Amino acid sequence: MADAPLRYRPHHFLCSLGFRGKGYSDAFTANMGRIVNDRLRAPGGDDEVIEVVGVTDDICAPCPKRRGTLCTSQRKIDALDTRHARALGLTVGTRLTWGEAKQRIKANVPPGALSQLCAGCQWLELGLCEAALTDLHESA
Repeated sequence: MADAPLRYRPHHFLCSLGFRGKGYSDAFTANMGRIVNDRLRAPGGDDEVIEVVGVTDDICAPCPKRRGTLCTSQRKIDALDTRHARALGLTVGTRLTWGEAKQRIKANVPPGALSQLCAGCQWLELGLCEAALTDLHESA
């Protein structure tokens, strides 16, 4: 486990659950892979600590849409973050482990809920996040 917690916007919890190697650019995809595959999905990954932030985070770092601490799609991102924070009971400064985050997702986001929760997200139509959410609910 890394010393410093990962820094996450609220909607990136579900993005991490559904990540399957696609992204906005090669640099973005490589960074997301290092965070999700090499840390969260690695042995012991459920113990990784994540701190909720209200601005660009560790996933956003190499995103081509990032402008300082904001995004070129800031209104859409704010709407996504607001819905996700409400659904998962997150506020800026909340710290939880990836395992606890998955428990919150399982308890609060039923299969089929992403069409509302993630409305406006370009990745929604690929079905990767819905498949990952279904897998989470079917896991013991």
